[in-house]
Amino acid sequence: MTIELGVAELAATRFAISPLSETVAGLRLLAAREQAAHHAPWVRWARGELRRSPLELPWTWPLLVHDRAGWPNFLVPAPKTARSSLEDDLAALAATGAEDVRASLRRVFGDQPPALAEDPVRGLRAVAAELRVAHDRLIAPHWSRIRALLEADVTHRAHVLAAGGARRLFADLHPSLSWSDGRVTAAGRRPVRPGPGGLVLMPLALGPSNVLIKRHTATQTTVRYPVRGVGTLWTAAKPPASTVVRLLGRARANLLAALRSPATTTDLAAALGVTPSAVSHHLRVLHENGLVTRERTGRTVHYALTSLGRSLLSYGRSSA
Repeated sequence: MTIELGVAELAATRFAISPLSETVAGLRLLAAREQAAHHAPWVRWARGELRRSPLELPWTWPLLVHDRAGWPNFLVPAPKTARSSLEDDLAALAATGAEDVRASLRRVFGDQPPALAEDPVRGLRAVAAELRVAHDRLIAPHWSRIRALLEADVTHRAHVLAAGGARRLFADLHPSLSWSDGRVTAAGRRPVRPGPGGLVLMPLALGPSNVLIKRHTATQTTVRYPVRGVGTLWTAAKPPASTVVRLLGRARANLLAALRSPATTTDLAAALGVTPSAVSHHLRVLHENGLVTRERTGRTVHYALTSLGRSLLSYGRSSA
């Protein structure tokens, strides 16, 4: 795909994180429409949850699971803010114009659109209600860990943009992306009709390994790309090796293991069952010794492993 970007569109390009985007991606994972071996632990957990109490998605499931290529892009509208809430995302979804809904359905389903095409206003309200339940059941229990990983990615990309400009940023987002002569190209030359207001770059944790770009949209064009470090997302719960425990002590070794995926002090305290003040004390020691790094996003500070911290965990595991 090729996207023509003028100066104004490039200046308006921004990053955003979307819980609705992760919800839709998770449902496609469960339907085996996207394959990602590193998400197998989440898929097993989610399917176990659904065996105990199935989800009823009569409006949403036919939009995502069918024999056609693609799915209606209005299910993931461009977030209006950098850190949109689920309610913000669902409100944007429900506000999609009826003709935009029908046009999107025609592009996917041709002359056999689902029931949503008959009454888009009522249907979108039903879809939004179903996606809210799906998020609460399947995404919310893991959202703090997912969100921390997404925010750490955005912080990293901001540094890349500051150091190397748009060319380096797009090359860093994914191997298939490149920037040249006012164009963003993704593994091909099919043109994309960009929406108004530049691109919205969205890291995606539960998605496939490729980039997802909207070819038609009534809002800003979204570019959803695989988040950095996604392979660590479900490994953070693995206990540290005994050699690391002997070296650092149990509390700091557990913190180091938990930081295989970025997290905040509050998240770590909840996950490990200790007080935030105790976590802060141990994090300060780990940071002073070069094992963890910290990055501030607004009022939130995220901690993550440094290369030395990762090496220590890997060495401990291999020598155990």
